[in-house]
Amino acid sequence: MNTPTNQLHPPVMAPGDYTRFKIILGTLGAVVPLLVAVIFYYKGVFKISGADAYLHSLPAVNAVLNSLTAVALLVGFYFIRQKNVLAHRASMGTAFALGGLFLLSYVAYHSQVESTHFGGVGTVRTVYFLLLLSHISLAVVTVGLVLFTLYFALTGQYTKHKAIARWTFPVWLYVSVTGVIVYFMISPYYT
Repeated sequence: MNTPTNQLHPPVMAPGDYTRFKIILGTLGAVVPLLVAVIFYYKGVFKISGADAYLHSLPAVNAVLNSLTAVALLVGFYFIRQKNVLAHRASMGTAFALGGLFLLSYVAYHSQVESTHFGGVGTVRTVYFLLLLSHISLAVVTVGLVLFTLYFALTGQYTKHKAIARWTFPVWLYVSVTGVIVYFMISPYYT
C-alpha cells in the first residue's frame, strides 16, 4: 500500500495564512542581505572595542561553516533520493543551522574588520572576481530561497517545497562551495 508522504511525515507546523508568511519571508529575504550591506558600508559605527583578538580566526571559521553546510546539503540530497525523509529533514535542518551560524559569524567579522583586498594578478584575479561576484549575487538570492523552501517543508506543502528546492539546492550548494574557494584564494592576503 502506498501511503502519501504527508501522512507518513506530518508537517511540523500548520500553513496558517500563507499571504502573511509570504510577506514575512519575502521581507526577511530582502532585509537580511540589505542589513549585511549596511553593516559593510558603516563599519565604524558598529565597532566593538576589544573584539580584534577574537576576529582574526573568523574567516577560517566561516570557511569551515560553509564546508559543513555543503556537506549537510549533499547528505540531505542523498537522503531524499533514498526517500529517507526523516534523515533528509535532519540534514537540511543542520544545513540551515550551519548557514545561520555562518551568517552571524560573517556579519560579526565584516562589521569590525576592514575588507581584505585580493592581491593576485592576471587570470587568477579575473577568476577570483568572477567567483566572488557570482557568490555574492547568489548569496543574496539564497536567503529568500532557503526561507521559502523551509517554510513549505515545515508546513507540509511538499509539492511547493519540491518545486522550489530544485532551485534552492544547487544555488545554496554553489554559494557554500564558492565561499570556501574564495576564502582559500584571498587567505594569503589577510593581515
